[in-house]
Amino acid sequence: MIDPRLELALNGGGLDLPETGVIAVFQPPVDADLAGLPPERCKIIHDFKPAYDAWTARGYEAAHSIEGRYAAAIVCLPRAKHEARALVAQACAVSDGPVVVDGQKTDGADSILREMRARVTVQGPISKAHGKLYWIDAGASDFFTDWEAGPAQTEGGFWTAPGVFSADGVDLASALLVDVLPDNLGAEVADLGAGWGFLSAHVLTRPKVKTVHLVEAGHMALECARHNVTDDRAVFHWEDATEWQPPHRMDTVVMNPPFHTGRAAEPQIGQAFVAAAARILSGQGDLWMVANRHLPYEAELKKRFAQVAELGGDARFKLFHATRPLTRRR
Repeated sequence: MIDPRLELALNGGGLDLPETGVIAVFQPPVDADLAGLPPERCKIIHDFKPAYDAWTARGYEAAHSIEGRYAAAIVCLPRAKHEARALVAQACAVSDGPVVVDGQKTDGADSILREMRARVTVQGPISKAHGKLYWIDAGASDFFTDWEAGPAQTEGGFWTAPGVFSADGVDLASALLVDVLPDNLGAEVADLGAGWGFLSAHVLTRPKVKTVHLVEAGHMALECARHNVTDDRAVFHWEDATEWQPPHRMDTVVMNPPFHTGRAAEPQIGQAFVAAAARILSGQGDLWMVANRHLPYEAELKKRFAQVAELGGDARFKLFHATRPLTRRR
């Protein structure tokens, strides 16, 4: 967590931030305290909708992407190294003051520090709570231009980006799911946790489909999906799939739900996706779902649907078809 390291750096650790101007804070954890930073001067840059919503609920101004220039920038490192490098490069490019980098050792803070030291003078680090915080002075943007990254095409022709799920190509689980989808999916379809749009692109090969709602919490993933899914029947929603309110009931839901936000599996995320699917489907609606074989979704599916069938899969993944969502008892 950044809190103790940032406090030490600002109170005798050598970090001096400008006394005026907006401080951009890239992807801070939702429970971070940001001790020592005036909330009214902070702009939270977070493209993950639940985190964006959590920071705005705390009274912070937030944005899903960069807006102009900033007096200083703080980068909270994500786990994915390519994404971490890209965030550092973005911060350097838009900051008129110091760029601060913070992260846990398990998130690659030491590795990024070594790579930055090979290019520029790095001050710090402040080491505490199994992490490190360090910073560079203004004017270093030219040293990190090769770290810049955005949406780009894979060998298969799909657009992805660093930090987006399955950025290197088609996810094997999603590929299994599209192979069992029927020709008739109904008119209104929702793809919960749509990612960069692989499932939706296949759903839209069905001529009877009138609308596919791509619901995705990652703004960059959704931007990639806009490149990959250009059919006029596609509607894009930057939303938490577990909270999304559709304009009307859906005929079909397809999904390959996420199952972790940290390193450990968190099956409650997928279970929340199952509950959301049941909530938004019509009385005779269908859910088509793929999941890692070790995750316990069967009980939640049987709790939410009248009929649940496992369709096989392989050693790693299992496929489900669930129909007729159960009416909630009052």
